[in-house]
Amino acid sequence: MNFLSTRGQTPPTAIDRALSAGLAPDGGLYVPEGFPALPQPLAAEGLDATAHALLSPYFEDSSLRDGLREICARAFSFDAPLRPLSQADDWLLELFHGPTAAFKDYAARFLAEALAGLRDESAPPTTILVATSGDTGAAVAAAFHRRPGFEVLILYPDGRVSPRQAHGLGCWGDNVQALRVDGDFDACQRLAKQALSDEALRAQRPLSSANSISLGRLLPQAAYYAHAAGRHYAQRGEPLNFIVPTGNLGNACAAFVAKRMGLPIGEIRLATNANDTLPRYFGGADYLAQPTRATLANAMDVGAPSNFERLRHWYRHDAELRAATRADGVDDATIVETIRAAPQRHGIVPCPHTAIGLHVLETLRAQGDERPWAVVATAHPAKFDSIVEPLVGHTVEPPPALAASLARPASAEAMAADYAALRERLLG
Repeated sequence: MNFLSTRGQTPPTAIDRALSAGLAPDGGLYVPEGFPALPQPLAAEGLDATAHALLSPYFEDSSLRDGLREICARAFSFDAPLRPLSQADDWLLELFHGPTAAFKDYAARFLAEALAGLRDESAPPTTILVATSGDTGAAVAAAFHRRPGFEVLILYPDGRVSPRQAHGLGCWGDNVQALRVDGDFDACQRLAKQALSDEALRAQRPLSSANSISLGRLLPQAAYYAHAAGRHYAQRGEPLNFIVPTGNLGNACAAFVAKRMGLPIGEIRLATNANDTLPRYFGGADYLAQPTRATLANAMDVGAPSNFERLRHWYRHDAELRAATRADGVDDATIVETIRAAPQRHGIVPCPHTAIGLHVLETLRAQGDERPWAVVATAHPAKFDSIVEPLVGHTVEPPPALAASLARPASAEAMAADYAALRERLLG
């Protein structure tokens, strides 16, 4: 199978090359030329086996094909449990059981394993350039830390991530460097895209991406949707609907991949914070990127979601895309009230991003929707202790891996939101 650019100006590309490049030469995002049907049933399989079954058709022509099962076993070595909430047919898909307590651990680990398998050991080190609104950078750092042949450069918006997120970005050292950028996430994302599109730069310093624009992030994230939906269908005989808290749309696009491969997935509902680019569009306005607003759900503070290009590629007309999904925006005051009420109402303590999904679920139930819905829990609440703990009135203990990272010293280098400065840093 080949992969196409969303902008249509790049020839069909083999998966190994698309994975290594990150971004297509024309500036577009790689997408598969088709969606193979996933073999059934999957209910009795583990998450790593589901990932292998889902990814195998895409890697049929890859040099990684014979080692794909082992790659999936290493990347998906922790579960993504589907937990019942307090009310019938309310579910939580917990994606925070990895080393940095966020959903991005799964795909970051897969990408690291895949790129290591593709690497020519005689080549100079590859720099993984990643822009982050909070969680991506830590997951990528953990996945590539001390991995021979790779260096990681993290760009994050200074003062716009939680203190624990900032610590998780700067605590690695060795081959990982964090840059705190004087700007918002969209500025960080623009810098990363400029560098990845700079052929003269890449000729001097090999670069690749680990953001959600990377095909190596998109495809493996579909595995936990396939796994949850398959198991739910086997037990209950009906499709599972998902509420996906989203900023840059990468995780949500993965849900669409799983659905297009024939998994028993019903509606996919997008849940955003006060950055309302997507709610405006799905409400009928023209698509128009908005200036980023800082919110309590900072990992979703995105005004120009990159992966919208993928949705536009798959749904060629606005009416078709608007019929496929919708987006609901949730403001900070509602996030606060949802976190405060969640232990009593749902039996959990959520992070601010998960709280957005819970509020959308509550709205659907109030409207009389009785279908089974799973809220995607994107991060552990302990990453946002300064927000969550005052609202629930008790300490939220970090999981062991997160606690270990918090115990290490951390540092980050300041940088202006200026491409010349980043280019100089990369060539220095």
